[in-house]
Amino acid sequence: MNQSQPIGRDLVLLGGGHAHAIALRLFGMKPMSGVRITLLTEASDTAYSGMLPGHVAGFYSREECHIDLRRLAQFAGAQLYLDRAIGLDLAKKQILCANRPPVGFDLLSINLGSAPRLPDVIGDREALIPAKPIRQFLERWDQVVDDLSQKPEKAVTISIVGGGAGGVELALTIQHRLQQILSAAQQPFSNLTVHLFQKEATLLPTQNHWVRDRFQTLLTQRGIQLHLQEPVRSVESHRVICASGLTIACDYIFWVTQASAPDWLAKAGLAVDENGFVLVNDTLRSLSHPDIFAAGDSATMLNHPRPKAGVFAVRQGKPLVDNLRRSLQNQSLKPFRPQAQYLSLIGTGNGEAIAARGSFGWQSPLLWRWKDRIDRAFMQRFSDLPQMEESGQPSAVSGQLERVVDAFLLSKVPDQNVPTMRCAGCGAKVGSSILSRVLRRVQQESGGLAERSDILVGLEAPDDAAVVQVPAGLVMVQTIDYFPALLNDPFVFGQVSANHALSDLFAMGAQPQSALAIATIPYAQPANVEETLYQLLSGAISVLHQAQAVLIGGHTTEGAELAFGLSCNGLAQPDRLLRKGGMKPGQVLLLTKAIGTGTLFAAHMQLRAKGRWLDDAIASMQQSNQQAATCLLEHHATACTDVTGFGLIGHLVEMVQASKVAVTLNLAAIPLLQGALETVEKGITSSLQPQNLHAVQAIANASAVNTHPHFPLLFDPQTSGGLLASVPVEESDRCLTALRALGYAHSAIIGHTTPLSAQAKPITIV
Repeated sequence: MNQSQPIGRDLVLLGGGHAHAIALRLFGMKPMSGVRITLLTEASDTAYSGMLPGHVAGFYSREECHIDLRRLAQFAGAQLYLDRAIGLDLAKKQILCANRPPVGFDLLSINLGSAPRLPDVIGDREALIPAKPIRQFLERWDQVVDDLSQKPEKAVTISIVGGGAGGVELALTIQHRLQQILSAAQQPFSNLTVHLFQKEATLLPTQNHWVRDRFQTLLTQRGIQLHLQEPVRSVESHRVICASGLTIACDYIFWVTQASAPDWLAKAGLAVDENGFVLVNDTLRSLSHPDIFAAGDSATMLNHPRPKAGVFAVRQGKPLVDNLRRSLQNQSLKPFRPQAQYLSLIGTGNGEAIAARGSFGWQSPLLWRWKDRIDRAFMQRFSDLPQMEESGQPSAVSGQLERVVDAFLLSKVPDQNVPTMRCAGCGAKVGSSILSRVLRRVQQESGGLAERSDILVGLEAPDDAAVVQVPAGLVMVQTIDYFPALLNDPFVFGQVSANHALSDLFAMGAQPQSALAIATIPYAQPANVEETLYQLLSGAISVLHQAQAVLIGGHTTEGAELAFGLSCNGLAQPDRLLRKGGMKPGQVLLLTKAIGTGTLFAAHMQLRAKGRWLDDAIASMQQSNQQAATCLLEHHATACTDVTGFGLIGHLVEMVQASKVAVTLNLAAIPLLQGALETVEKGITSSLQPQNLHAVQAIANASAVNTHPHFPLLFDPQTSGGLLASVPVEESDRCLTALRALGYAHSAIIGHTTPLSAQAKPITIV
């Protein structure tokens, strides 16, 4: 993230709820200079509660009812950290996370949502499906749909515990969707039985008499079995057991009861209500901690308590942003008073809805269509974001490819208007006290830096340089990589950068020994510099430790943008080195990872990539090539390289030239990352793509294949890409099976080597 003003305050939005989605949009429309915003949430998208019942009923796709938080964070210039919060250290002003280092904050806003309060006794946890967290609920619901779709002839019994608006609507929508599946399979509706349990004497106790009676009649008419005044005592082995002794056997149990909050909010010392939700005043500020705000289901307004409903979280979005801005600017806060009554539109599962407000109630298909328009208009606010400028990147791939191919076929090199990298200006070293604190924190969090007897002088010594020993009989392999951040999470960026740098060692059959780091940290106040450097080095060191390597030194500066790299050393046996020049005719080519990171991150910069596409790409970049390299050696690979900035063809050209062989590539067999084909077809490519296109001159039949949709991706620059290796034919199937068993799911045989004919171009694509 490029800041026009040094970072002075860290605002962390904890949770991706409705209020925070609105906050990100508003901060994106009107940024705050000197404020770094971080969204810490479990997933890169968040469900809009207003459309979830329609999704369960089959009226909306998953994408239609989810807000893309990765795209929204990019629009807002915010960092996105994907992890689960497990606690707060209020004295240190840190959020404790499940899978990453603690995240520091100056100002914190909490919008985590809620979860149903589960029974005290759960004998069969797998049979219990809580309605929240929504992500887990949808995963389980999709499994229910798949199970019934595969075996529609099998009788299914479903129980829903909770007779409020959520439970009633879920019962109707579940029944509607599953009956659709039965109807399509020509199976009787009697194969499906739905039970609804309510501890009170009536359904929807907070609604008026007409609405309660109407829903009870509707449920009865549709054959849903009601169990009123039947509080559930426990869930055991696919059975619901009530306090009265009533026991119902069932296949799936959906739990939609009174909401509760994570227990760690109270344990941290925040003022909370009886259900654990953060108590806030009229400005949405915590009663106990003035540097913490809360909204949506996570909060209870002391003077204006309201039900845990999405409508209130949506209404709190703008007041929350206003007061966060005011707090950051040391201005007085403005009170917010939520409406006392609100209109409920509750779906009946069949394309109708019932409206309820006060003593008013009405049922009509018109209400569903009205609700549908309201919900779609709300979601449109998060898809209609201003497009970011493309900064001189090519607007169309096909024309450029044809021009380059034609030029090379005529032995001409086309002129290229390649965008130049903007200079970050002079940097200054990060202060020694900051660096010392960061290294001390990283050692404490990681359990100490790995110790190796061949590191003679490392970080623990104050000397001017590190000293390493090369054991007798081994050779040292060295490599270096450094580039600006392509991710707005310094911890994950540190992991990706370390994997990217280490891959050069793995590609040559070396085992990592040590690394030197070089980092440029965005201009900021000392505390904010420390936080960024801490996250960055924590990510890098976690990968180095996994590879049994140690960080032995480095250099840090401050600059306009975050950038990071490593100089890595590895040790190898001279006779076991893998080189690009070892390919032999009659071998197969193996690729261990899918390609497409270049176009995907170019699309991300333009707000044109879907969050789930980036999730897959980041997971691929976080995967180490170490096990893949070992596997390739075990299956007698003779040549290897890692696919990075020059793209698949660029690196393959290096191999065939060094080996003096030819290659036939199977274009359809080359694995692609999800979304890469879609983005490249829209003409979205990396700024390095024009230079990579020069490698087209090595393709014998370029003019015949350059219109293939996959062709541009051959030149797509990769970050932390996979390994490309030549393996004997007799080992290829075993090697491929072993790679996939190790977790390299996209591994594929993408071609084979042949003898090089005189004066022939070395690569042919089929």
